[in-house]
Amino acid sequence: MSNTLPPLPYGYDALEPYISQQIMTLHHQKHHQTYVNALNAAEAAYAKASTPKERIALQAALKFNGGGHINHSLFWKNLAPSAAAKKGTGGTLQDGPLKKAIEESFGSLDTLKKEFNAATLGIQGSGWGWLGYNTQTKRLEIATTPNQDPLLSLVPIIGVDIWEHAFYLQYLNVKVDYLTAIWNVINFEEAEARLLEATGGSKL
Repeated sequence: MSNTLPPLPYGYDALEPYISQQIMTLHHQKHHQTYVNALNAAEAAYAKASTPKERIALQAALKFNGGGHINHSLFWKNLAPSAAAKKGTGGTLQDGPLKKAIEESFGSLDTLKKEFNAATLGIQGSGWGWLGYNTQTKRLEIATTPNQDPLLSLVPIIGVDIWEHAFYLQYLNVKVDYLTAIWNVINFEEAEARLLEATGGSKL
C-alpha cells in the first residue's frame, strides 16, 4: 500500500498553451490522486481477503485503479514544456535511435503522428493511445487500450490519455485538436530513454 502520487517534473502551467494549467492541476491532483487512493484501498482489501471469491471480486478495482496509476505516472514524464512556445524541448525529435526507429517503422514523424492520431481517435469512449516497442519484431507499433488498461503487449514508449478529463476543459469535444496539440509537448527525450531501456541500449 505504498502507492503515492508522483510529483510533476514541471509546473502546472508549464505545458501551456497546449495543455492548460487548470487541466493539469485537476488531472494530477484530483484524477490521479483518486486512482492512487482507490488502488491503496483495493490492495489493503486484497491483503485481508480470506477466500478466492473475495480476491476475485477485487480484480476489477485493482486493474482499473492500478492501470490508472501506472498510465498517469508514465504520462506525466511523457510531456515536457514546448520548444514551439520557447519553454523547453517538448515536441522536438532530435537525430538518434528514436528518430531512426520511427523512420524505419513509419517513414517519418509526420506519418507516425497521422497514424497515431487516427488510431487514438478510433477509441470508443475512454482509453489511451500508445507508441510501443515490440520486443519480438524489434519495431515500433501503434496500439490503443480501453479505459485505464495498461499497455502489456508492447513496451510503452509514448502514451496519450484520451479520457475527457485530459482535454475537455480546453478542447471541448474536439479530440482531434487535442491530439494535434499534444505533439507540441511530447517529451521525445524521455521516449528515447524508454526505447533504449527496452532494447538494452543496443543500437537499432
